[in-house]
Amino acid sequence: MSGRARMAVCAAAATMMAACALLPLVDPATWFLQAAILLVIQTAVGAAARRIPLARPLTVAAQLVVTLMLCTLVFAREQALLGLIPGPEAFARFADLLQQGTDDVSRYAIPAPLSDGIRLLLIGGVLLIGLAVDTLAVTFRSAAPAGLPLLALYSVAAGLSDGGADWLWFLIAAVGYLMMLLAEGRERLSQWGRVFGGPPRTPGGEPGAVSPVRTGRRIGAVALGVALVVPLALPAMNGGLLDGAGSGVGAGTGGGGTISAVNPLVSLRDSLNVDEDRQVLSLRTETSNLSNLYLRIVSLDDFDGTTWKPSRRGIIGVPDEFPTPPGLGPDVRRAEVRTRISAAEWYAQDWLPMPYPASGVDVDGNWRYEPVGMTVVGDHGQNTRGAQYTVTSLDVQPTARQLANAPAPSAALVRDFTEVPDSLPAVVSRTAREVTEGAANPYEQAVKLQEYFALNGGFQYDTEVDAGSGSQAIAKFLRDKQGFCIHFSFAMASMARTLGIPARVAVGFAPGTPQADGSVSVGLRDAHAWPELYFEGVGWTRFEPTPNRGTTPPYTVPEIPGSTIPELPEQSRPTAEAPSAEPSASTSCTVEQKRLQECGAALPVDPGTPEDKSGPWYETAAWVALGVVVVVLPLLPMLWRLRRRSVRLTSTLHAPSGAAGVLGGGRDRGAGSRADGIRVEAVPGEAERRAAEAAAGHVLAVWRELTDSAWDYGIVPDEALTPRKAAARIVRLGELEEAPAAAVHRVAGAVEQVLFAPRPQAVTGLAAEVRQVRAALRSRVGWRTRVRAVLAPRSAVRALWDVADRWSAFRARWAGRRSALLRRPSGQQSG
Repeated sequence: MSGRARMAVCAAAATMMAACALLPLVDPATWFLQAAILLVIQTAVGAAARRIPLARPLTVAAQLVVTLMLCTLVFAREQALLGLIPGPEAFARFADLLQQGTDDVSRYAIPAPLSDGIRLLLIGGVLLIGLAVDTLAVTFRSAAPAGLPLLALYSVAAGLSDGGADWLWFLIAAVGYLMMLLAEGRERLSQWGRVFGGPPRTPGGEPGAVSPVRTGRRIGAVALGVALVVPLALPAMNGGLLDGAGSGVGAGTGGGGTISAVNPLVSLRDSLNVDEDRQVLSLRTETSNLSNLYLRIVSLDDFDGTTWKPSRRGIIGVPDEFPTPPGLGPDVRRAEVRTRISAAEWYAQDWLPMPYPASGVDVDGNWRYEPVGMTVVGDHGQNTRGAQYTVTSLDVQPTARQLANAPAPSAALVRDFTEVPDSLPAVVSRTAREVTEGAANPYEQAVKLQEYFALNGGFQYDTEVDAGSGSQAIAKFLRDKQGFCIHFSFAMASMARTLGIPARVAVGFAPGTPQADGSVSVGLRDAHAWPELYFEGVGWTRFEPTPNRGTTPPYTVPEIPGSTIPELPEQSRPTAEAPSAEPSASTSCTVEQKRLQECGAALPVDPGTPEDKSGPWYETAAWVALGVVVVVLPLLPMLWRLRRRSVRLTSTLHAPSGAAGVLGGGRDRGAGSRADGIRVEAVPGEAERRAAEAAAGHVLAVWRELTDSAWDYGIVPDEALTPRKAAARIVRLGELEEAPAAAVHRVAGAVEQVLFAPRPQAVTGLAAEVRQVRAALRSRVGWRTRVRAVLAPRSAVRALWDVADRWSAFRARWAGRRSALLRRPSGQQSG
């Protein structure tokens, strides 16, 4: 293996060793094998491009193109041309997966399920880092700066992990980097001659000089040990890449830490299962009816079949007065309510909990307003920790008749809020139709859905159900009929959308517990999610499908005479002790719980590994191999021709066998075969003889390249002609001018010297002559011939001839060996 090939292997190995730090973040770790296979292909493309050789920018470009095609094959083959060539649809698929992966990273606890988006982030990131390392360390021969991409890869993993084994991943990544540095050092030393390994030690003798390679290994080991040990001796130096993330959620240590959730679904189930109900918010409000005092944090209106999440929308400065809620008409009764809210010092939420719909908020800090969802979100790190603010909201009180008589909403709103993905199981829409059979309007359909979940569907409220993600999650919930608020709200909103009713999911807090001092205490166990359905003239309207949680909206009791929909009972929060203002030990999942997937997520799925649409790894490997064949096979003639030209024009070591094959254009074994047919006379000494053979071989290889170049541009070689006549024929058919014509004749003269002169004279500059002739031939032909000469050169047929010759030689050798094995020894008698 050459020095650069060894460097390429070390660079790929160092990348995968650094990528080991990502293993604890995702379960299962099947992506690692996929990334390794793709990285091997990417590295092989780089090695082949450097061997041709291509220019450095072209080498990097070739690796980048192949990497893109491999990612297209794995992640977007259905949207690509021939499953391999990316187009606008494939790039849109990449964008969707990247967005999905980013959302999943913020939504799931570690270890996260291996969704397609996360898999693209992992594999794509490893391939990009691998390309950067290969480019720096191998293509540009500078291994030291290649440590920066490796450090970036490790830093991302260390920043997201729990910190338990960061030192181990750092050790593995550092060993890979040192291995790459030592390989580069060894290659540089080898360019000066044989690497000195140090004299052998004899017992009792004096120690001799130490090998520089051995010294480099010792220095690297000592430096790595210092990097691992010194931080342990300096306890003040914490918070670095090797520092553990600690326990709990947030930046604190112990009970006074911060609970922060970029997506509130991450911590909602944790909040419902805490041993001690901690107070999150304290309210003082003007209204005496607390049953409708839900505190809404954010609305989730983007449904991808796996979960619901907030849409990406623009935000503006918080206005002094909020606009009228969308869809709310003047005929609907409403009352204005002022509520003073105080957040706990330990509670840090990015969104501001407020009653819906809010008409104004008085709050200090860097807050921004999202108009569509009518939510307020923190900007530049702003959160609710210790916040005190006053919200003016509307207590909207529609009647059942108003909801039943609501006109159809606008087409744009229906389009945006009734979209469901193709992956949604058919049982969801089928169940929705069965449950709402006989309903006269969307309102009656919504009430039937609510009573199906809350009253007569046989569902049970349970926060201990298995949770996860996947396209079959809602179907499993409908089958098992066990779950908590997220499952009920997600299922009802999804079913409403299949019926054409605009729906979304709200996340926040159910009404709290009144206190003796007139305030209302909202605790962690009040965390809740509920569906909101849209009715023109009323706007977004709350429904409550979760049994024994929150309160049943009074407008879900129809006022239409003759209605058979029964009145739903009032629902209330489970009996529990009043929330405590003291912080509890921790509200987060432990590392062991995360490993066992006992932390909250979007929807329940079957136990086991999350659904992986990519199929088993061997199927992916087969597709990758097929893609490589599809890409590389058409390029083989061009690659073979480029490699053969490079060898011929730089070869000074060997000559082709057989003068007839070289002169006539017949089959030859290339510039790498022995020069048995070259006549070199009166060359005294072995060294002089080898030098003469090498010079003769170079001349014949250059002549072969000239005739093949002419063949590529349409001048078929004539094996019956002498070098001089063959040169004249190339000049005549190629219509060459004086300078390139003279170059052809000079090369032909050098060939005749090698073949017929007793003492051939050395001729220099023949490679430059061939390049001049190739340029002249290229300028005399049309663009079609030029393209074919590059992509499908005619002379590439010699590769098939070479294979056929080698096969014939192999068969002859095998036949000879078989005959020798079957031949009886002399004098042996048959029995």
